[in-house]
Amino acid sequence: MAVLLASYSLGSNKRDDINQYFTVGNAKRIASALVVLLLLVHTASRYYYGGADTCDWLLSSGRYLGENVWQPYGCMMHKYKSIDSKSCLADKRVAFLGDSRIRQLFYSFVKIIDPERKEDGNKHEDIPFHDDASSVNVNFFWHPEANDSMKERLISWTQDRSSKPDVVMLGAAAWSIKLHGGSSETLQQYRVNLTAMALPLERLAEDTEVYWVLQDPVNEAALGEGRRMITNRQLELYNEAAADALNGSKGSARARVRLLAASRQAAMETIGQSVDGLHLPESTRNVGAMLLMNAVCNKRTRPIDGSCCQGPRPPSPSQKLAACSLEERKPATAAGPPGPVALLRALCRMGAIMAYFYLCDRADAFMKEQKFYTHATFFVPLVYVLVLGLFFSENSKETKVLNREQTDEWKGWMQLVILIYHISGASAFIPVYMHVRVLVAAYLFQTGYGHFSFFWLKGDFGLYRVCQVLFRLNFLVLVLCVVMDRPYQFYYFVPLVTFWFVVIYATMALWPQVLQKKANGSGMWHLGVLTKLLGLLLFICYFANSEGFFQSLFSVWPISKLFELNGSIHEWWFRWKLDRFAVIHGMLFAFVYLVLQKCQGLCEGRGEALFSARISNLLLFLSVVSFTTYSIWASSCKNKTECNEMHPYISVVQILAFILIRNIPGYARSVYSSFFAWFGKISLELFICQYHIWLAADTKGVLVLIPGFPSLNVLVSTFVFVCAAHEISLITNSLAQVVIPKDTGALLKRLGAAGLLALLVLWLNAGGGASVPGVA
Repeated sequence: MAVLLASYSLGSNKRDDINQYFTVGNAKRIASALVVLLLLVHTASRYYYGGADTCDWLLSSGRYLGENVWQPYGCMMHKYKSIDSKSCLADKRVAFLGDSRIRQLFYSFVKIIDPERKEDGNKHEDIPFHDDASSVNVNFFWHPEANDSMKERLISWTQDRSSKPDVVMLGAAAWSIKLHGGSSETLQQYRVNLTAMALPLERLAEDTEVYWVLQDPVNEAALGEGRRMITNRQLELYNEAAADALNGSKGSARARVRLLAASRQAAMETIGQSVDGLHLPESTRNVGAMLLMNAVCNKRTRPIDGSCCQGPRPPSPSQKLAACSLEERKPATAAGPPGPVALLRALCRMGAIMAYFYLCDRADAFMKEQKFYTHATFFVPLVYVLVLGLFFSENSKETKVLNREQTDEWKGWMQLVILIYHISGASAFIPVYMHVRVLVAAYLFQTGYGHFSFFWLKGDFGLYRVCQVLFRLNFLVLVLCVVMDRPYQFYYFVPLVTFWFVVIYATMALWPQVLQKKANGSGMWHLGVLTKLLGLLLFICYFANSEGFFQSLFSVWPISKLFELNGSIHEWWFRWKLDRFAVIHGMLFAFVYLVLQKCQGLCEGRGEALFSARISNLLLFLSVVSFTTYSIWASSCKNKTECNEMHPYISVVQILAFILIRNIPGYARSVYSSFFAWFGKISLELFICQYHIWLAADTKGVLVLIPGFPSLNVLVSTFVFVCAAHEISLITNSLAQVVIPKDTGALLKRLGAAGLLALLVLWLNAGGGASVPGVA
């Protein structure tokens, strides 16, 4: 990011020299080359290591993120709960075969299905589990050694299909080492036994999922006298024997028997917590059970945040149509009208970017990993970004309150904070969550402030202006709805801003239209504005206290198709209600400010304080106190529900406090951060693009372009992400000039055609709808 703006901090001569090389255009060329290179590397890597089977990644390796959160290599692991595990395993039979450590794994697996299940089975006997509601059967069979007894059980399943499990998980070695003193003869016999078991396992694996659990390490210092012979060296030899006997060459049928090695890797970091040195702590057993649940269920339930063991989803009809319509074509070489050529070029660039979106978050061309919040992952990059913002500062061209440079700066730093908040998973920390909620409210406050100011000063209620605004707000989201097969409400902020723009327009455009020109002639018109704002406030309060009416209104087709998520408008109701007063606060602030400005009640000269010294000092003091008080309150909140109840009423205090601190001192109003302002100009594109090409799995995870190097990966993915967002912003502005004609007749025809097309698409998709989670 700093490269894109580095030239701003230098003198004009040096800046011109550097801008010849470090331009935004060159940055985008580098980003495009990086994407192509990384795509080739990922494709070659998957081919070299046996294809794009993320189950191998899940089962073979990973790392702890902290607090017993396991991160498989290159993919995301879904945290299964009772309801979705029962749905996956309904009418299925799962069998565990092995010793006491496999029995522990069995109990951890069963507790995912039934959290109330107790470990009350007899130690050296078979243990059954059955769930009546879902007809799930999970059984543990006591086979402490890999011998003829285990082999006969496997053979019986291959011969009797009625008793054959759908999933088999087995493993054994510790008892063989213990009973025979870890002799080399016993190890050789173990190899012979597993080789003999390989054939029935292969036959069983033809239509049953078979997992061999490699032996976990032991804490040799904590082992009792009777287990001293079970050493980690012995266990490694037995694991090597199992891998040789059961997993053969990659092309053989034996490869269908999967080896669970990741749980052993997890245990190596926690075995020191074992009570007896042999059996794993419960947290580590839970990791192994969740690994197995993901391996078995992800391909069946296809959770959006469980990319391990999932292939790419087949494209929907709308996605196929998008692939055809956005297919990249070379512009015609013959000279043509500027309009169509510009349109074609913009569509070509947009098609290439949408292909990247699809590859990142639908085709699984790149890896994904889980989020994990720590204070360092949020606050360290936050401090870094704030320092950069202060470093790239310039004198502002004008010194009015909330001038264009200042509002761009405001949107820019807020957007960067929100991005860090999302990638770090900081919503888990309530104080950060509540402060970010204020930032979202501030965006809506600016929506009310900006549009009210435009209509009040310009009085332009024409259809062309409205269509321009709506197109710029919605173009990217509507394209993503088709390309990524997501409902409109999934990108919740755009529907929210669009709704409030329509409300502001209706409030100002409806009779009587009260504009500054009229108010200059008679102060009575000011009462007309206040009356309109009061009516809007009553409208908001009525909706907020009438959830039934709200739901009935937005559940009517075709409106429902825009505001439903997972077949419900609850998410829309939650988002709308959370910041319901922010827009009217912005409109009221704009009205008061513009009236004071017209009456010359403000001092907005360069270097001048906004008010007299006494009033300025008082307002600054109150602003600082409100900031501190809010932070203390946010830190004391017990839960998000309690905080969210108060948020609509108090967020405006924080917003006003920031505006006053930022604008009362003349020196503060005279400078701005060009770094933040640059990002502020593309803040909407940044917010939307992050869903699929910076984050992953529809914001549930993090995109991994460079595996194994988290910090470098964030830098590279951020660079590509920012370049893509900036290019989309340019494309949107170019298309708005071409698609939205100034001629009213032509515009009405295009609106009619667009409306018919939209109704057709909504009608064709009336019976479906993507099932996706909300966004925090």
